[in-house]
Amino acid sequence: MARLSLKRLFRHRLWDEDDARRVLPADALARLQQRVAASEQRHSGEIRVCVEASLPLSYLWRDAPARERAVTMFGKLRVWDTELNNGVLIYLLLADHRIEIVADRALARCVEPNHWQQVLDAMGEAFRAGRFEQGLNDAIDAVDALLVKHFPRDAASAGPRPNELPDAPLLGGRRGL
Repeated sequence: MARLSLKRLFRHRLWDEDDARRVLPADALARLQQRVAASEQRHSGEIRVCVEASLPLSYLWRDAPARERAVTMFGKLRVWDTELNNGVLIYLLLADHRIEIVADRALARCVEPNHWQQVLDAMGEAFRAGRFEQGLNDAIDAVDALLVKHFPRDAASAGPRPNELPDAPLLGGRRGL
């Protein structure tokens, strides 16, 4: 195993779910959940937020990138399984200081990759300043704007829209999700 991999392994063994809860306490998670729920009343998409303190060992042994884990969580959380294929996962890996956004195919076709990079850059700036909730709020707002633009809620729809995925952010630690 390369030196960098040993360093990464050690860093991931130090981070756990308690660290994730310190970064995003229960009240912050509740506010993020409310923001996702409010957003989803404006469009037909689904937004999931997943924050992991560290990667499972199986990822570390392979020196897998955060993007691989984000794509796996996109599938595991069934974000890909929305009716209109317009779900989005906002993924934060604390130990590696990595942020990923995985958009399902319908939305991905509408948005240029450089736009996603701008969203990631803004999130990264907030996270580097220790403003994790604000960075996630900004990401939710950016994804919301894209979904409203490309998949607005049908004005003819009466009543509440069906919620295909949970709105609560998912928090994980060393044991994985």
